[in-house]
Amino acid sequence: MAADLRFVLDGEVKTLADFDPTLTILNYLRLVERRCGTKEGCAEGDCGACTVVLGELDGGRVRYRAVNSCIVFLPAIDGKELVTVESLRAPDRRLHPVQQAMVDCHASQCGFCTPGFVMSLYALYESEGPPSRARINDVLAGNLCRCTGYRPIVAAAQKAYAERDAKRLAARRPQTAALLRSIARRDMLALEHAGRRFFAPRSADELADLLERHPNATLLAGGTDVGLWVTKQHRELETIIYVGAAPDLAGIEVTATHIEIGGAASYTDAHEALAAHYPDFGELIRRLGSVQIRNLGTVGGNVANASPIGDTPPALMALGATVILRRGGARRELALDEFFLGYRKTALQPGEFIERIRVPARSPEWQFRAYKISKRFDQDISAVCGAFNLKLVQGRVGDIRICYGGMAATPKRALGCEKALIGRVWSEATIASILPLLDADFAPLSDMRSSAAYRRLIARNLLRKFFLETAGQPGATRLLAAQGARG
Repeated sequence: MAADLRFVLDGEVKTLADFDPTLTILNYLRLVERRCGTKEGCAEGDCGACTVVLGELDGGRVRYRAVNSCIVFLPAIDGKELVTVESLRAPDRRLHPVQQAMVDCHASQCGFCTPGFVMSLYALYESEGPPSRARINDVLAGNLCRCTGYRPIVAAAQKAYAERDAKRLAARRPQTAALLRSIARRDMLALEHAGRRFFAPRSADELADLLERHPNATLLAGGTDVGLWVTKQHRELETIIYVGAAPDLAGIEVTATHIEIGGAASYTDAHEALAAHYPDFGELIRRLGSVQIRNLGTVGGNVANASPIGDTPPALMALGATVILRRGGARRELALDEFFLGYRKTALQPGEFIERIRVPARSPEWQFRAYKISKRFDQDISAVCGAFNLKLVQGRVGDIRICYGGMAATPKRALGCEKALIGRVWSEATIASILPLLDADFAPLSDMRSSAAYRRLIARNLLRKFFLETAGQPGATRLLAAQGARG
């Protein structure tokens, strides 16, 4: 086991030891490196002012992704390149093309949020070809600006690409890749400071062994929830086991029958496979947080978190997904319906973890939809999330799964409604007759996001919306239905 952290910063390998393992990248940059370009706005991954970019080897190339440095613990960047706004200036002191475009398009006023915007656009610039306006909007959804407005920032993104120098991009990649290969770790990172420990196992087998020895350790994936325990609740975490350094836990495998999602696979990595089979699931993930959050957060973490308003569990339950749970060398497969036992309570036993999530592949016999209702369209927590999966047999309901988040202490199926629908004609009259049964299936609470009465109304309307979309009613297009839900 290794007791020092290694990463690349400005073309040099940094080696650190004996530091608080819950030190965030943001605080390291500002308090240790004295790099004050990276700002703290919200300290919870919402505003984007703290955005930095991480580079890591992906096959033979370097992949760049923007992340929120305020919620990422420093040891999580072991073996990666850390890029900050100060890193972008060329040796001859010229600004990076993204920075220069921001200047030319007058895309900054007070400047507080500007470095975060620059880093989000830098990750895009370094990783993708010329983007659509919709893609630029999506990339910028996780960066908040109260001064300038987004038009000049979008214009800056477009201008940077118009003057993009592909040769310049390619020139430094081999050197960065060589540095990352030189610090690639084959052993497990194990840090200790003032009684706090941080482990980063390199495989699922190492993770299983560690959890048997430390069953009460805090499992850390993307840190989009655990990070807030430190930045907002000021909790002291004694033992952390980071799952993000185990490649065999991050994989996505698509077979003829299933989509297998590793327990540490990020939303970004899972998005393509899920969207290809279930476009509504893809859109649900696109609206889950920001690009920065989706680059960090994991589907497995969203399930294990057991939040009643998590966005992926209702969709996974509607699709009949299962979880592969592992403890030591023993594995068991459990339907997701049986995984959630109560508020923030799951079937996970001490020392057990989610190794994989198994999602059935798309079948032409089934029709799937998922809808998210929130105060803001982008980057907001759901008030209600509904997911529906229907199998019709000669116009009658052969099977159906109706699932909601935000309606109970856990993500939950509407079992009473489902039972009442089996065998009945899929019609307006049938839907109208069973809508009152939702009140028996759910007893939602009122909170800051919604009243109980609104949630009950939305739950009914989403089921009706699902009917209209799957019954082929005239005028019931996806666009019209989506506009109705947003309005």
